[in-house]
Amino acid sequence: MTLAESIKREALALGFDAVGIARIEADNAGERDSANPMMSPSSEMSLPRLLLTRLSEWLRRGYHGTMAWIGRDPAKRADPRLVLPGCQSIVAVGLNYLTDHRADERPGYGRIARYAWGQDYHKIFRNRLKQLEQRIHDLAPDAQTRSYSDTGPIMEKAWAERAGLGWIGKHSNLVSADYGSWLLLGEVLTTLPLDADEPATDLCGSCSLCIQACPTGAIVEPYVVDATRCISYWTIEWRGSRQDIPPAIQQRMGNKIFGCDDCLDVCPFNLRAEPTKEPAFQPTPLALSPNLSLLSRLDEATFSALFQQSPLRRPKLEGLRRNIAIAQQNLTSLSSS
Repeated sequence: MTLAESIKREALALGFDAVGIARIEADNAGERDSANPMMSPSSEMSLPRLLLTRLSEWLRRGYHGTMAWIGRDPAKRADPRLVLPGCQSIVAVGLNYLTDHRADERPGYGRIARYAWGQDYHKIFRNRLKQLEQRIHDLAPDAQTRSYSDTGPIMEKAWAERAGLGWIGKHSNLVSADYGSWLLLGEVLTTLPLDADEPATDLCGSCSLCIQACPTGAIVEPYVVDATRCISYWTIEWRGSRQDIPPAIQQRMGNKIFGCDDCLDVCPFNLRAEPTKEPAFQPTPLALSPNLSLLSRLDEATFSALFQQSPLRRPKLEGLRRNIAIAQQNLTSLSSS
């Protein structure tokens, strides 16, 4: 068994559902289509250079909105070797978060993105990734490692695609042939020169269901999302007031109070996805049936207690109240029309 195979075996033993390895290739003189730097690269361009080109263009278009942290150091975000000096490989891992529950869509209830139905995945990943790092050190004591799960300057979907976990769909999320659109991602950077897996192949074909399903037209072209049109951005990342959210966006938010799954829900590859075996992702009653009237009356102490282990802490109570007010207004408008 090779070192790469041993590491992947350890990752699966820790409970990860998917694991693959990507190598960071050397830069070269490859060129890309200068007419549209967001589209397919030359086969000669290294992935870090390609990612920097794409990210720089995305930032230039202002698609990151107020998420200034994305643009602080694009070169570092695009190249793991600037995060972990000497990095040669990335061990990409995924956790399936699909459950066999359905959200409560009765009038008066909000909608929360599926990934936030259970416990905060950051904590789950953090513990398991640290264990995986330790097991890598046990196998190769001289190895240097660093791990993240949506917490560091790593473009993890691109590296997960390169590691064979799935491909980046037209909605810009990873799609797995085994788990559909329901994989949460993490990675371990290492200085080890590990054997790489075959990169995933894009199987979207001519399908454009995710683009059609987006309620705000945030998928401005295949594989490119303008965050400033995205309901997830406005309900999770936006720190401003309701008055500063465009009225057209507010109307299309419907009953969504945290995130949006519309582009994921319609993906045909989800038809074959099996529910997760991870207990931490099982939904709480409040996440499945978020009563808007009840939630609108939460005080700070109750909010902190209820959502201590939940991703719903991210927009803070003020942001959640804002989102609830919009959902209630949309409900009123719908009932009076």
